[in-house]
Amino acid sequence: MRTEALTPRTRTADRVVKSICPYCAVGCGQRVYVKGERVIQIEGDPDSPISRGRLCPKGSASEQLVNNPGRVTTVKYRRPFGTDWEELPLDRAMEMIADRVLDTRERTWEDADGQGNALHRTLGIASLGGATLDNEENYLIKKLFSAIGVVQVENQARI
Repeated sequence: MRTEALTPRTRTADRVVKSICPYCAVGCGQRVYVKGERVIQIEGDPDSPISRGRLCPKGSASEQLVNNPGRVTTVKYRRPFGTDWEELPLDRAMEMIADRVLDTRERTWEDADGQGNALHRTLGIASLGGATLDNEENYLIKKLFSAIGVVQVENQARI
């Protein structure tokens, strides 16, 4: 029979790496099957106390996200009033972000209010984290932004 000759993709994997699904803050466990440094299958991890081997449709389809030929893997930038995207080196993009954060912080810094009460803050920067960030990432983001005086920090990790 033809079906007897079929081999599951998971059997041909070089290794299995445990991971966490990136789609929401639930944190479902995944088993990522790798062959030749390429992801060949992603399944739910039965050892996960959160998901016990189950994945939602998005988590089940995450292999397609990883291997999609249309996946953007470079930094894209569109200049103000521009109509086209251009590629930038990651280091350059990070420098641009850092420069803009520091400039905005400097321009919008509030050391004290009208009565002399200490504020030590900026309202010129805010952060809204997406649901794919886990609690640990959100914790670090909150610490970073608080350290530079940002008070408007929110996330969707609880969804």
